[in-house]
Amino acid sequence: MAELKYETKKVTTGEFTSFYCEGGVGNSETIIFLHGSGPVANSESNWSRVLNTLSEKYHVIAPDMIGFGKTELPENTKLTFWEWTTARVRQVLEIMDYNNIKTANLVGNSMGGVVTLNALLYDSNRFEKVVLMGSGGGASTGPTPEIVRMSNFFRDPTIQAFRNLITWFMYDETVVKDEFESIVKTRYENIMQPEVRELYPTLFPTMPHEMTIPPSALRRIKQPTLLIHGYEDRFVPKESSLAVLEHIPNAELVLLKQCGHWVQIEKFDRFIQLVEQFIGTQKEVQLTK
Repeated sequence: MAELKYETKKVTTGEFTSFYCEGGVGNSETIIFLHGSGPVANSESNWSRVLNTLSEKYHVIAPDMIGFGKTELPENTKLTFWEWTTARVRQVLEIMDYNNIKTANLVGNSMGGVVTLNALLYDSNRFEKVVLMGSGGGASTGPTPEIVRMSNFFRDPTIQAFRNLITWFMYDETVVKDEFESIVKTRYENIMQPEVRELYPTLFPTMPHEMTIPPSALRRIKQPTLLIHGYEDRFVPKESSLAVLEHIPNAELVLLKQCGHWVQIEKFDRFIQLVEQFIGTQKEVQLTK
């Protein structure tokens, strides 16, 4: 197992007591990574290898967003999807303030992409460049069968059903080789904890298009935006990124074949290359203006 180049912290910032990973302290530019809402998703399961690599050049932070991982829950968990989303935006801003970060770049995966887009609407001045990976937010025709199985997992909470679910996140699960069964076992043990089992079904949208960002809002986003999407993604189909691309003025899209929902795992080297090139290039453009 590779040596971790980041630390884990748990801090109280005001409204929230957040668990997060942090590395590359002292590097001039900050990237904040926001995970998705897959079964017992959290900062380390989504971003550990990415943080290890990018902490060499960037100040990197990845929180367990409220409702996930080791971040403490609010007293009231009877929240709408929009209320959960706004709470996660405020959580990110409080972590930035706690660490004296005036502005940062955002990388959002899946639901984390929805939080990212809402953060731009909430306080656009705090964010510079944006990467959306397998992101929700674009108009869709409705949940895929894979999403239906995920959000209703506890109707048949067997380990085989869970193994199938994890398999479907990837185009080819052999990319994780011997780690696959360990991932299944660890995540299954976590999702079967009583407190997780109670909260899990409440974390998903309950209305059609609840995750969709209005086109009127998307066209007002000024940040340079890179969309990365697995061509075979069945949890957030590529059409979501195509819809977002249509409306954000300064955006580009990279589609990766033979790749499902976990681009940062399935196409790790390409993902790192794209992020570094995009953030580095945009910085050089700004400096030459």
